[in-house]
Amino acid sequence: MVTSHQVVAFGVAAFVLIAIPGPSVVFVIGRALAYGRATSLATVLGNTAGLAVVMVLVALGLGTIVAESQMVFTVVKLAGAAYLVWLGVQAIRHRHALHVTEQSSARPPLSIGRAVREGAVVGVSNPKAFIIFAAVLPQFLDRGAGHLTVQMVLLGVIALVIGLLSDSVWAIASSGLRSWFNSRPSRGRALGMAGGVSMIGLGVGLAVSGRPR
Repeated sequence: MVTSHQVVAFGVAAFVLIAIPGPSVVFVIGRALAYGRATSLATVLGNTAGLAVVMVLVALGLGTIVAESQMVFTVVKLAGAAYLVWLGVQAIRHRHALHVTEQSSARPPLSIGRAVREGAVVGVSNPKAFIIFAAVLPQFLDRGAGHLTVQMVLLGVIALVIGLLSDSVWAIASSGLRSWFNSRPSRGRALGMAGGVSMIGLGVGLAVSGRPR
């Protein structure tokens, strides 16, 4: 149903998009800096659940249309590329967000359940998720093999696993480096700047990419 070439090609593209600090990663890092490892990992679980909802909705409602219609595919792809560039610009503008002062980090603990729920909300509302599943994933479908919705779900699961692992690494690493991050605000700003520039580059790359075969 899904070939190894599809898995590897989409896996690489999804990893690049997911690993770059976007809304979910920034949220996870912020939770790690403010509340610690357990809360940030609970946020990751909720975020992954939210992304799964987006993936299923896109696969059931948009997958076949995007894959079979040249006009719809082009519109969705360009819209996703434009939004990715916008996200990159916003990441650069708000790069100071990856910093938690001592006063703000002294806030009361956040319950695991609430962390999961809020993470799910971020996942569902994350525009990068729609870009991955609606604008990028269809480029890796094999239209000749049929069962496009099934292909989207299978490839989407790969993106979810990559996202879960990537965000977990961000959560663990940033929670272990709370003092290092907060000792110099410039470190958080540099991370935000790198993520923003990378997202802009990916947006441009997506805009000029070709149609799925």
